[in-house]
Amino acid sequence: MTGENRQCWESGLKIFCGIDWAESHHDVALVDDSGSLVAKRRISDDAAGYRLLLDLLAEHGDTETAPIPVAIETSHGLLVAVLRTGRRQVFAINPLAAARYRDRHGVSRKKSDPGDALVLANILRTDLPMHRPLPADSDQGRAVTVLARAQQDAVWNRQQLGNQIRSLLREYYPAALEAFQSKAGGLARPDTRAVLTAAPTPARAAKLSLTQLRAALKRAGRTRGIDAEAERLREVFRAEHTRHPDAVEAAFGHQLAALLKQFDAACQAGDDLAEAVEAAFREHPDAEVYLSFPGLGVQLGARLLAEIGDDRTRFADARGLKAYAGSAPITRASGKKSYVGRRMVKNNRLMHAGFLWAFSSLTASPGADAHYRRRREHGDWHAGAQRNLLNRLLGQLFHCLQNRQLFDENHAFTSSVTSSITAAA
Repeated sequence: MTGENRQCWESGLKIFCGIDWAESHHDVALVDDSGSLVAKRRISDDAAGYRLLLDLLAEHGDTETAPIPVAIETSHGLLVAVLRTGRRQVFAINPLAAARYRDRHGVSRKKSDPGDALVLANILRTDLPMHRPLPADSDQGRAVTVLARAQQDAVWNRQQLGNQIRSLLREYYPAALEAFQSKAGGLARPDTRAVLTAAPTPARAAKLSLTQLRAALKRAGRTRGIDAEAERLREVFRAEHTRHPDAVEAAFGHQLAALLKQFDAACQAGDDLAEAVEAAFREHPDAEVYLSFPGLGVQLGARLLAEIGDDRTRFADARGLKAYAGSAPITRASGKKSYVGRRMVKNNRLMHAGFLWAFSSLTASPGADAHYRRRREHGDWHAGAQRNLLNRLLGQLFHCLQNRQLFDENHAFTSSVTSSITAAA
């Protein structure tokens, strides 16, 4: 530590760090509580660069008991993982918010990486209480987050590919839709994919024998009703349908074969990740609380845990969680105008999982069903009633997580509503 740095540290000056991250390098700026630039450095995106950053922070007073807070425009990556060691607070600043702060330092709209790092450091210096640090989730909780988000992405990718295949089949292969669309799982079923792989065109499908159809169904893992299913498929494929010319039909077949390879990989990835999610989620100490709630299974519970985390200090109260999820309404008032509506800025993954939870709870909880019906009777549309129910469920979940309690139907909803529903049943 230099003499100047030691003097600043011993005098009690607070230091704030801002990092403008990029793919190959990162710009670092340190400012004191008077706004003076204490140090700046460009580091590489590797282990050597990270060590240089930690040495720079230590040189200016960073200790295990009093770490220097850091502002950066991302919450992911190895750099963030290095910074989050120990008790250091890392603030993920929204790039749009950082751009607004930049305008406070000049109207010329100039921009540079070192300048952005300085802006981020000054954000913490002036408005640190207005920003929230990254939650101090456990390693178990962060592992569930990685797996649950990956599994959800795999499901969305599978659905997107399924929609592409369905759209393609409508163009040239209506018999395939007639054969598989009405079945549970639809085009994502293993036997559906196996048969389409064996017969990617109507011409080839019409030529399939019962033996070939049985073999395709067995390759997909089907063990029951193979003969009856093979008979049904042969009748559908040999029925009369409008066809494209042979050359065009063959070209469509090549396109379908290519999509099916991607579809198979997406389906397998979703299944593999689902198994990994279940294993990681069941080992988490909060899993018992999540699974005690009506309408929550392993996958949906894991998605909620992934977005909420297991840091009990992340939200000061249930209202913070509800606002983060987007279930709590927002008020816009100016002059004589006042508007109460849904939140547009929210955690979209948490809201998506929350709507699935609220919908599935209707058949699993008499109280949730009664709450939803009461909101509909008061004039709410389906989405509004679902959002209101989710708002209540999130409040109950927050209480149970904070107090390590399991869900109790009799305490979660008013006894009058629950008893009336029970009596009507």
